[in-house]
Amino acid sequence: MAARKPSRKKPEPAPTKSAQTPVPSPTPVPTARSPWRRIAIVLAAVALAGLALLTARQMSSTPPSPPGMVWVPGGEFVMGSVEAEYPDAQPRHRVVVNGFWMDKTEVTNAHFAEFVRATGYVTVAERPPDPKDFPQVPPEKLVPGSLVFTPPKEDVGLDNPYVWWRFVPGANWRHPEGPDSSIADRMDHPVVHVCWHDAVAYAAWAGKRLPTEAEWEFASRGGLAEKIYCWGDELLVNGRWMANIWQGRFPRENTAEDGFRGTAPVASFPPNGYGLYDMAGNVWEWCADWYRPDYYAVSPRNNPQGPHSSFDPLEPGVPKKVQRGGSFLCSELYCVRYKPGTRGKGAIDTGSSHVGFRCVKDP
Repeated sequence: MAARKPSRKKPEPAPTKSAQTPVPSPTPVPTARSPWRRIAIVLAAVALAGLALLTARQMSSTPPSPPGMVWVPGGEFVMGSVEAEYPDAQPRHRVVVNGFWMDKTEVTNAHFAEFVRATGYVTVAERPPDPKDFPQVPPEKLVPGSLVFTPPKEDVGLDNPYVWWRFVPGANWRHPEGPDSSIADRMDHPVVHVCWHDAVAYAAWAGKRLPTEAEWEFASRGGLAEKIYCWGDELLVNGRWMANIWQGRFPRENTAEDGFRGTAPVASFPPNGYGLYDMAGNVWEWCADWYRPDYYAVSPRNNPQGPHSSFDPLEPGVPKKVQRGGSFLCSELYCVRYKPGTRGKGAIDTGSSHVGFRCVKDP
């Protein structure tokens, strides 16, 4: 019996598009949601909302920067110096200051010229001294002028600064070394030969004020705690000078390793942590406080304003205000007061070729 051949069926034609049967969507499989996942999502949303609110409050509490100024946030710090050679900067003590705006740089010749043009102000150095204030001086010697640093030609002792300072008739902010000098090429240098009264007059015109000594020191530290310098604990950083100060044998020879023998254009050196320039060296800066060497022993903790009167045992009858920051004349051999915890002082009616200022403004 012959084997039966399998039957061949014709393949069914593929259904046309119109005839295709729709494929039903798969039924979603329910999944179990952990209640902890829901809690985590809610907590994350709350945290993000809180962060956004905090950021908005911080932004709203710090108004836009006035031109040429930076915000110094305020806070608590240790004020003063531990070094024995600065007894008037002791004892170190904790101080709290409120936030304030501060000029990024020292007031320049260009800034001061604008003030003079607007007001007609005449600095103390440009006015003839009052004979009543100098009864021992012959009237013909009472002429306008100021103190100018004049390096001696030979080595001298460091115990008599009158050796390198002399009164120069005609010296003032427009003529820093005397009548034959000019600031034409120094408009971006700090203004000098301004006494405390001159600085206060400028600040009032600008709608600002002079900083308190505590504000100045807090700002100069730039957020660094108890460091020797405004930038850290080393005088040079990677072999680079960080401020315009004296190099060489003071007062005869300045080797100018930092690039300058006198004042430097403001912002020639890196800023500190708050964005402030030249908080060490270049020129001394006037503060609002009266000077007393014993004030730190009784200074209040919160926003100290300085003593009610001045007293300097070296010149008891001369009213003096605090100066801060040192100048281009400070060196490792003499002065060394470009350290943020140290203090200077000056008669309120006297300017010189290494003293300037900067201003602050309340929010």
